[in-house]
Amino acid sequence: MKTYTATPADIEKSWILIDAEGVILGRLASIIAMRLRGKHKATFTPHMDMGDNVIVINADKVQLTGDKRNKPNYWHTGYPGGIKSRTTGQILDGAHPERVVMQAVKRMLPGGPLSRQQMTNLRVYAGAEHPHAAQTPTVLDVKSMNPKNTRS
Repeated sequence: MKTYTATPADIEKSWILIDAEGVILGRLASIIAMRLRGKHKATFTPHMDMGDNVIVINADKVQLTGDKRNKPNYWHTGYPGGIKSRTTGQILDGAHPERVVMQAVKRMLPGGPLSRQQMTNLRVYAGAEHPHAAQTPTVLDVKSMNPKNTRS
């Protein structure tokens, strides 16, 4: 008996739409990371890009538990003394709230060239509108998967 290994001809990608409104960020990110890698498929092959294309809407309405809105996010400008920070709450309330979801998903994927390629299959939008209606994405209801996925 041989172990099954998928080839590029065997890969079938679909489009998935996820509404992030009211969903806890970490639980949402873990579901998205699993879908991007393709681990939900029976034909999962670790060295191939088996995952689906994921569209996330309402990223600005994602929920954080505990005191994570006050958690600082640091980055460096590249200049001496160029350390900067913003809290997660400031990023969510600011001009680019989709970056919080993108960063959470990126950190749940293993590092490497394949993960960077899989991140290109993720599209995150702050509002309820998205330009991918022509792909006819299937809706994945993350809220109803587990009662813990939403904050009560």
